[in-house]
Amino acid sequence: MTDHEVLATAQRLGSRALAWLDASHETGFGGLDDNITIDIADPNNAYKPIGECALAASLVLREGVTGPVDAERARRMLAFGWSQLRDGNLLYERQLRHLLLTDPLEVYAHFVRAGYRHPPLEDLVASLAELRSVHAAETVPNRRLAIANARRVTGLERRAPDWGALAATTWLGSAPEPWAVDWATGYDITHTVFHLTDWGARPENLPEPMRAYVRDWLPVWLDIWLEVGQWDLAAELLVVDACIGEPVTGRQGWEALAAVQREDGLIPRDDAQPVAEEPEQAFKDHEHTAVVAVVASTVTLSRALGGAQAALA
Repeated sequence: MTDHEVLATAQRLGSRALAWLDASHETGFGGLDDNITIDIADPNNAYKPIGECALAASLVLREGVTGPVDAERARRMLAFGWSQLRDGNLLYERQLRHLLLTDPLEVYAHFVRAGYRHPPLEDLVASLAELRSVHAAETVPNRRLAIANARRVTGLERRAPDWGALAATTWLGSAPEPWAVDWATGYDITHTVFHLTDWGARPENLPEPMRAYVRDWLPVWLDIWLEVGQWDLAAELLVVDACIGEPVTGRQGWEALAAVQREDGLIPRDDAQPVAEEPEQAFKDHEHTAVVAVVASTVTLSRALGGAQAALA
């Protein structure tokens, strides 16, 4: 059982990170340029953060373990993101122009969790799913899981995927030598777990051999990334801990992240470089770490407290 110190630390960390994200949006950070087009030149710095913040906010509302202030922050963040995406029209136009892209569907799924719908986009995605080229697109294994989960969340599954077969093709599914993990494969591991379990809502969907492997090695991996000050990846590993069932990492990770979190809620991405003094640049650099902290806090609290999705089959 997760101890009360962990839960208290997780709640404070996540609430402060959510407040920082919300305040940053209220200041005007994180929005798309007025002249943005569907041919986004740099999605990682413009388009992707909107989806990430929507993910965090949608999970806050899905799990239902937060207070009214944080719930309202989550709703504001979703409304901000949806308006930036032109009420979903940007996603529709991007998907229409670029048939093989999957990011419109993946971003859309986060809004669907919170009740947003765009019927033309859904009709388009359903139609494209009939094309051989869509299913033949060469995609790395954990990305295939992301697409499958987005279809599951939105209800746009053409047919139920073979989750076990998809899982087996991933790096984690091969039960590789645990000492071979590096920064890139660390993120592969975390995202494999995220998508298989739909961010902790379906822990039973993680195949038992993978669960046993992760439980054995997660504390070791977390210790490594904490030692080198990779706070973003450490936070992702804490999400994994909440997604696999009974947590195995204890207090260390939560205490380390709480120690580096700033008073305003910002959590540095890593120790490699100082946080920029300019607030908008600081938001761009460290938004993702705050998002992951909110997700880690939310899923950890929900699994421990029996949140809305804790027993979802």
